[in-house]
Amino acid sequence: MAIVTFWSNGKEETAKTLSIAAIATNMAIDHNYRILLLSTNYNDDTLEGCFWEKAKPKKVLTGLEMPGAIVEFDNGIEGLAKTIKSNKATPELISNYTKIVFKDRLDVLLSIKSSSYDEYQRLRDIYPEILDAANQYYDLVFVDVNKGLDSEFIRDILKKSDLVITNLTQRIKIIDDFMAIREKEKMFLRKNNMILIGRYDRFSKYTAKNIARYMNLKEEINVIPYSTLFFEACNEGQVADFFLRYRTVDESDRNAAFIKEVKKVTERIDYKLQELKMQM
Repeated sequence: MAIVTFWSNGKEETAKTLSIAAIATNMAIDHNYRILLLSTNYNDDTLEGCFWEKAKPKKVLTGLEMPGAIVEFDNGIEGLAKTIKSNKATPELISNYTKIVFKDRLDVLLSIKSSSYDEYQRLRDIYPEILDAANQYYDLVFVDVNKGLDSEFIRDILKKSDLVITNLTQRIKIIDDFMAIREKEKMFLRKNNMILIGRYDRFSKYTAKNIARYMNLKEEINVIPYSTLFFEACNEGQVADFFLRYRTVDESDRNAAFIKEVKKVTERIDYKLQELKMQM
């Protein structure tokens, strides 16, 4: 049982959410793990959109409400928060507030869809309790945490995590910025850290090996190449179908490099967690 958090610094797009969706889905298919995937971001439906098409609001059918009124259900974080505050939450109960991707393999806990940022800040304080409970029920909890380090909420999630995966790009400024953060924030120097480059371009001079050399790292940097078909699947709610379709892929297939690297990162995460567990 472990919490794996994907983090990035600043406003630059690192494909963090798409990377976590790919890795969690592949992990659920290739391993016999029960996995929870969740995002702590504000009003962000990117993760949800990777697995489901945007649903149309459901109309009330009782005839008692105003015409065109919308039914609102207590689901996701909002519904779970009420249960936790009433002291009725149990580790098993968390799954009742999730959406299922693969039964008994991969659940998604939808992000907070609050109408105001103040309400979001109030609700997000419940995440540490959710992670503690989920960690007792799920084998792996994948967290797509907010960018940056500008709040104790983010720091608390990172400190609670068994493994932190920092998402970078191949831009030298982003790499330099993280190196400066790493010198200041010693938690990024611990053994429970990995680096991942999303939308990786193997033709860039900033290859994984060159970046590792530049950062004076002994371990190999993980990458996920850009894939047009995967990117389209993320926009169409078809990520699960994509990985089932390409579970086995011929080397000559255009998606071979992408699938190979996702599987490699998946295995490294699994190995790293086992290694960290042995060191406890």
